[in-house]
Amino acid sequence: MSVSRIYAVFLRQMLLIRSNWARFSNIFIWVAVDVVLWGFITRYLDTVSRSGFSFVPLLLGAILLWDFLVRVKHGVILAILEDIWSRNFLNYFASPLRVSEYIAGLVLTSAVTSMTGFLGILLIAFVAFGFTIFKLGAALALFLFILFTFGLSFGIAAAAVIFRFGPAAEWIVWPMAALVSPFAGVFYPVATLPLFLQPVAKIIPASYVFEGMREVIFSGTIPYSQFFIGALLALIYLFLSYFIFLRVHQAVIRSGAIIRFSAEDMS
Repeated sequence: MSVSRIYAVFLRQMLLIRSNWARFSNIFIWVAVDVVLWGFITRYLDTVSRSGFSFVPLLLGAILLWDFLVRVKHGVILAILEDIWSRNFLNYFASPLRVSEYIAGLVLTSAVTSMTGFLGILLIAFVAFGFTIFKLGAALALFLFILFTFGLSFGIAAAAVIFRFGPAAEWIVWPMAALVSPFAGVFYPVATLPLFLQPVAKIIPASYVFEGMREVIFSGTIPYSQFFIGALLALIYLFLSYFIFLRVHQAVIRSGAIIRFSAEDMS
């Protein structure tokens, strides 16, 4: 792979963001709304609860981690949609650019935008509610690795769907993370789910993050077994999503559908 070509894909996305502050604000605005909303909810729960238990690290920590995963996924989707909206794909693939280099450029873009947004919301959570997720200690790096990898697999799989069905399929890919969240145990233990749904949670890497987060908060121990299982699943999904993208890309190129993309394509 060529580092210069990967950087070129990344640089184009950064220049697009710099040229339009609406794109830049999108990195922060929705996540900031979630943090403020859940921050006040946790404060209210603390006032009405007589147990003396603080809901802030449990719920606000969960929303910070979940929104990081969503930002990673959206970073890939938005980058590929920018290329579709501008009909830039033909320019890309008429060049020596390889699919692997293009995907690597999208991954780099997502890494930068998601980490920028994550640091921004950490600052909001600390200033507004005095909460820092760094209280999770070394476990935080392990959990972010799983969420980042799983978020990338989400984004690449969503890109494959858009490639196959056209830009109109964006209405399918945006809610993909929301459909998974009930089984990921973001705000409650997996044991809360009905017994027949708990096996579904076991194949979702994010569920190991949030189960592990609660274990760190309650017991102070890092659940390394949860980390290894979650990391392995996330890596499997990442390679699987990349394989699917390659197959879809080959099919779209062979059929010539790439030059017929429009907002109404869903065939």
